Amino acid sequence: MQNNLRSKKIRNKFNARKYLFRKPSAKKFLLVNFKINKLRPVKSIPQRYAESVPGLELDGKSAELFIPNSIQPELKPDKKYIGFCPGSRHFTKMWLPDYFIELGKLLTGAGFAIVLFGGKDDREICSKISKQIDNSIDLSDDDNLLQTAKDMTRCKAVVCNDSGLMHAAAAVQTPVIALFGSTVREFGFAPYGVKHLILENNSLSCRPCSHIGKEKCPKGHFGCMKSLTPELVFGKLKNIL
Repeated sequence: MQNNLRSKKIRNKFNARKYLFRKPSAKKFLLVNFKINKLRPVKSIPQRYAESVPGLELDGKSAELFIPNSIQPELKPDKKYIGFCPGSRHFTKMWLPDYFIELGKLLTGAGFAIVLFGGKDDREICSKISKQIDNSIDLSDDDNLLQTAKDMTRCKAVVCNDSGLMHAAAAVQTPVIALFGSTVREFGFAPYGVKHLILENNSLSCRPCSHIGKEKCPKGHFGCMKSLTPELVFGKLKNIL
């Protein structure tokens, strides 16, 4: 459990040995504000958590979601689906909706069917994108994570931002194309234990501008996401498939 006050209230109720994961907050601060990278080698959050417990070894597989048998996928098993997860809590972590639309049209022309995933906060953007892509399916819902994850199992791959649904796709072993804008993999939140590819613009001196994301680009150009073109993602997606 993380070393914060909420966790402490829970920990104090257990008469047991406790191990704490200490966030590398100072190292994140240096990377965001001074571009001094002390977070190498790059380690995922599962690896950092495991290192907090002496003798604990990971099995190399992704984190898991245990989905009840009562939850069945809404998608048919005989189609080539590509999932899109266009939402995120912060603007600077979101690939452009028009880029999702253009990529969707490229994939549709190549014989794939597009599925939009998201929670209740993502319904507007999922609807906007779905309406512009022929025969796409909008499965955004009221934060029914297990249903979303179950439907992701029917996808050949998922294209997503640095968001929670990126980890949901990884948890059900669906290949992931992750688009990183204002954040970087050094923070530990890359897909873990699954076939994946992170696309990011490493030539920008302003990245990362935040470890959680911002409501607008501090520089005004949003080059971190705009430089990741639909054609680039389409080519990389074909490779990962």
